[in-house]
Amino acid sequence: MAQNLSTIAFDADDTLWHTERLFRLTQAHFADLLRDFTDPEHLERRLLEAERRNVGHYGFGVKGFVLSMIETAIEVTDEKVPAAVISELMAAGRDMLRHPIDLLPDAAEVVEATASSHKILLITKGDLLDQERKLAQSGLGDLFDWVEIVSHKTPDVYQKAFCRHGDGPARAMMVGDSMRSDIVPAISVGSWAVHVPHGVAWALETDDAPTHSARFHALTRLGDLPALISEIG
Repeated sequence: MAQNLSTIAFDADDTLWHTERLFRLTQAHFADLLRDFTDPEHLERRLLEAERRNVGHYGFGVKGFVLSMIETAIEVTDEKVPAAVISELMAAGRDMLRHPIDLLPDAAEVVEATASSHKILLITKGDLLDQERKLAQSGLGDLFDWVEIVSHKTPDVYQKAFCRHGDGPARAMMVGDSMRSDIVPAISVGSWAVHVPHGVAWALETDDAPTHSARFHALTRLGDLPALISEIG
């Protein structure tokens, strides 16, 4: 096992499998449903405002997204939104919750390779049932030594997870696509953190890169992670 790194933690959504593109497709459908009431740009701004207000109440994931869409639809139509539109939004949410998992390139190979040399964790946030479903469908579940499904990813979450399931933050690495949730809080507790962006990041997941830290790394593809782990040692 590497002398410096003993524990590697992975994010799930948009790090190991596609997620954000499903939200964007549903949001496009949302705009189409409300086209007689408002333009897509205005609707997008109002939806983001609702998501910002609601994330502390509903958490992350499909259910909170659907509730924010319904709230936005009520607001932008001055409470005149047709019941059929509400029904369509609820159906869209159910479709998202049963959508099959589509692994990202190199995800399976990288997780398998890392599991052979390190203790590996999955640290993800969102709805418990949905995340458990996606992990089961991914075929990767048995490779992880531990799975943490949390409501928010904070420095305290990483501190406790790396102490409970590893050798502490100093010998741990977090790998993910979200600067705000995966990278910045992991760096703040003294871990390594590897940013692997995928597509357009959701506005609530953006943050400044911690370029001041020598433990911060950025990769363009997940397939380059094993080489970086070997380099760190």
